[in-house]
Amino acid sequence: MIYNNNGSSNYKVKFYQSSVTKKIPVLEYIEKLDSKNKAKVLKYIEFLQIHKGYLDEPYAKHIKGKIRELRIDFSRNHHSIFYFTLVGKNVILLHAFLKKTNKTPLAEIKKATENYIDTLNNAQIYG
Repeated sequence: MIYNNNGSSNYKVKFYQSSVTKKIPVLEYIEKLDSKNKAKVLKYIEFLQIHKGYLDEPYAKHIKGKIRELRIDFSRNHHSIFYFTLVGKNVILLHAFLKKTNKTPLAEIKKATENYIDTLNNAQIYG
């Protein structure tokens, strides 16, 4: 189910890039993971692309406005990646963190919201 890739999606997954620092936080997060966690996270991102940016629970959850949370459980690690779908079939990965409780921390939602606003203000980067 999660590993099937029918290759029919025209959706593209793109990483949010800060307009100020030029940092790419989700990519930096993924690059710091060990190989097994990284492989699992990348497989879920691929799954998100195949399903056109929309997954039901338990894989994803609505957070706020257009922002959703991709939920990746692997062993004892619970990775969360906030994302949204931008016009033009682009799924933008906004912010990632290691989730330590069932409730999503407000500080993490705030960071994702800031990145979302920065994305909208600089949408030409993602076009």
